[in-house]
Amino acid sequence: MALSIGIVGLPNVGKSSLFNILTKKSVEAANYPFCTIDPNVGVVKVPDKRLNELAAVSKPLKVIPTSIEFVDIAGLVAGASKGEGLGNKFLSHIRECDAICEVIRNFEDNNIIHVNGKINPKGDKETINLELILADLASIEKRLDKTRRESRSGNKELINQTAILDKIYKHLEQGLSARSLSFGDEDMPFVKELNLLTIKPIIYLLNADDLNNLPDLGEMDGEVISVNVKIEEEIAGLPEEEQAEYIQELGLKQSGLDKLIAASYKLLGLDTFFTTGPDETRAWTIKHGAKGPEAAGVIHTDFIKGFIRAEVIQWDKFVAAGNENKAREQGLIRTEGKDYVVRDGDVCNFLVNR
Repeated sequence: MALSIGIVGLPNVGKSSLFNILTKKSVEAANYPFCTIDPNVGVVKVPDKRLNELAAVSKPLKVIPTSIEFVDIAGLVAGASKGEGLGNKFLSHIRECDAICEVIRNFEDNNIIHVNGKINPKGDKETINLELILADLASIEKRLDKTRRESRSGNKELINQTAILDKIYKHLEQGLSARSLSFGDEDMPFVKELNLLTIKPIIYLLNADDLNNLPDLGEMDGEVISVNVKIEEEIAGLPEEEQAEYIQELGLKQSGLDKLIAASYKLLGLDTFFTTGPDETRAWTIKHGAKGPEAAGVIHTDFIKGFIRAEVIQWDKFVAAGNENKAREQGLIRTEGKDYVVRDGDVCNFLVNR
């Protein structure tokens, strides 16, 4: 399930540095705008203590976490919706992502220029969001003109589409993102087809040098996570076994990037189920609300048609039991059919016809 988060923001806010730490992939992070021209893509493992605890019980040969894809997209400037900076190229890269991580600068550094000459987190956020709104307005206006003309034929579907487009256009005109609108289930296929930038779920990442003194960002339509990217670089530079100790010394429960990865995973509406045994303990990604056959199909597409039933236990009960045999003896493993909605944290064994 290749779902991706696009990292966006003004130039020199720390996007590429963030991406470097996230993916351990070498991406130029130079002190000038547009150093990232083509989007860089990195697949990042999702931290999950449940996987480690299951592995401690099963003692498998391999432990495989689930993952999420991050895309480092070139810096945006005012006027991008009209082609300024990298303009349309930037916007097309965002359209290909499933969600957005908007990086906002709240740190002082005379060696790193700000594209607008001053640190203004609220203004930076408004600049980026306005450009995305303007791009959507242009797209909707073009589509609305065409659909309105065609709906004069009396076609009910086109009349309904015109009403939806008009609703979105008026909302965007007020400077509001499409994600704050609600639509009926029957309208969602058409809305998704529009591929709007401002309907994508969003996380705001505040790159701050002081995590205890955060600015007012105004009205928010997504979760805000504050991270000191410089400190995260220090953490990432340590051997893995020393990172947890350093995080604790800093008075943090987890690294800011682990928090971002976990929040991004949830932002996409994803859940994790597990399979575990002596060969492999593995985390699998499913869309929230997926039923048994769909979850089995993530392992192998043939399992969807061949699905018979699933043996299911929550991960913590499995760990507490000590192993699969003891869990069975204690009656903790349930049998579920095709209509079972797999829950986040389930350990599953699928029985299928091959």
